[in-house]
Amino acid sequence: MSATRLRAEGVSVRLGGSTVLDDVDLDVRGGELVALVGPNGAGKSTLLAALAGDLDLDAGTVRLGEREVRSMRSLDLARRRAVLPQQGRLAFGFLVREVVAMGRAPWARTGHEDDDERLVDEALQRADVVHLTERSYPTLSGGERARADLARVLAQDTAVVLLD
Repeated sequence: MSATRLRAEGVSVRLGGSTVLDDVDLDVRGGELVALVGPNGAGKSTLLAALAGDLDLDAGTVRLGEREVRSMRSLDLARRRAVLPQQGRLAFGFLVREVVAMGRAPWARTGHEDDDERLVDEALQRADVVHLTERSYPTLSGGERARADLARVLAQDTAVVLLD
């Protein structure tokens, strides 16, 4: 097994006066697939937000590789981890291909942007949305939107993918 990619140590989060996460530890190594299972309100989405660096912690640390997530710039985070939230928030009339291409934004003006078209095409195929590329995103069904959003995350081409 390769070195740890994502590690939470002693993570605690309070929201609205309630403790949602209390002293959580988690190690996810490269190549592992981890599923968080539990009832609604158990803190699964909160833990994913903490792991992603999208939430302030009341205690503990989250590391991505050797770096503490809270010390990383947004652009650095976006180049190392991709996040698919439960609810998409895109309301503009972009075409599906344009939405998927947005996943490549962290790589703009780098040597990695040369791979944009290939990675977008691969992501469209992997998420089975090639047939939707010319459709306006807001006209898609919920399931089609979810697959287009997954393609966007895959196109981001990061070592860690967090799916809520």
